[in-house]
Amino acid sequence: MKGSHTPAAVSAAFDDRNLIAHAGLVPVMRPAERCGLSYLVAAKVKLTGARTGAGAAADAKVTSIIAARAAGADSIDDLNVLRHGAMPALFAGIRAPSTLGTFLRSFTHGHALQVHAAHCGFLTAPAAHTPLLPGSGEKAFIDVDSTHKRVYGRAKQGAEYGRFKGIRALHPLLATVCTPHSRPVIAAARMRRGKAADSRGAPKFVAEALATAVEAGCTGTRILRADSQFYNAGVIAACRWSGLA
Repeated sequence: MKGSHTPAAVSAAFDDRNLIAHAGLVPVMRPAERCGLSYLVAAKVKLTGARTGAGAAADAKVTSIIAARAAGADSIDDLNVLRHGAMPALFAGIRAPSTLGTFLRSFTHGHALQVHAAHCGFLTAPAAHTPLLPGSGEKAFIDVDSTHKRVYGRAKQGAEYGRFKGIRALHPLLATVCTPHSRPVIAAARMRRGKAADSRGAPKFVAEALATAVEAGCTGTRILRADSQFYNAGVIAACRWSGLA
């Protein structure tokens, strides 16, 4: 059977000024605003030494990136999803992808730690307003592990060759917190060199994750779970210092 008509070329553009593509971001970002995300970013993130204007309005830029990521953006160009249709009628201070790209490329390791500090401070607020980690007063699990995210393009910042020959990837350490009744919540993240051992910098990283878990309401039994790479004297000392063991 064969169609009797040749299909015409179809092009779709979501550019009507009266249409809203991601109205669901309103109930997502409003609790973040209520819990002081913008205030924490403004207080913690200071891009000193960055090119002129790159470090200005860090709170608006970080929240724009978070909102776009929640809407499915996975690249700098995709951050433009916030500027389609009538989205500016719902959100103020939306930055253009080019501005956000300049902002991100100005980051050093120290600036990433500043964002991490804002994240740790922010995590305690939702835990106080919502049942983010139900049952955390009785038992909580802190999971620590390394991961590998393959990327493409030699200009990708932070990407290096690691244990997989010929594959460029990002190599972060991740720490999550969960309870028997909740989904995991990211407590800490740290980028590392591709050829570095999984446990490089783990004692300090584990100590930060455990401290963040306590601030998020994990005051009961805390159980650290990690693979054998993290079973060393430094990590054990960090656990004992935090009162875990």
